[in-house]
Amino acid sequence: MEVIGKLIYKGETQTIGDGFTKREFVIEFAENPQYPEKVKFELIKDKTSLVDSVQIGSELKVQFNLKGREWTNKEGIKQYFNSLLAWKIEKTTQDVEEPAPF
Repeated sequence: MEVIGKLIYKGETQTIGDGFTKREFVIEFAENPQYPEKVKFELIKDKTSLVDSVQIGSELKVQFNLKGREWTNKEGIKQYFNSLLAWKIEKTTQDVEEPAPF
């Protein structure tokens, strides 16, 4: 799957448990420009560096897999979680430096 949108947030790389790393980022895209969507993606392991050189505001094409899992809580109630696992990111426009304030 893929989506094209503008990078509006990129988090820091987090280490969880025995060296497992993950990083989150958010892009904004608009199938309907009146109602833009803000969608969070995850990068894991060696892919966490994919957004290192990307500036906020850059337009990206994100290729990802949709992942889902089931979890049963302490009360025996099943819950379901989804994640968007990005595995390739491409800039679709050149980064434009903001002019320095006066």
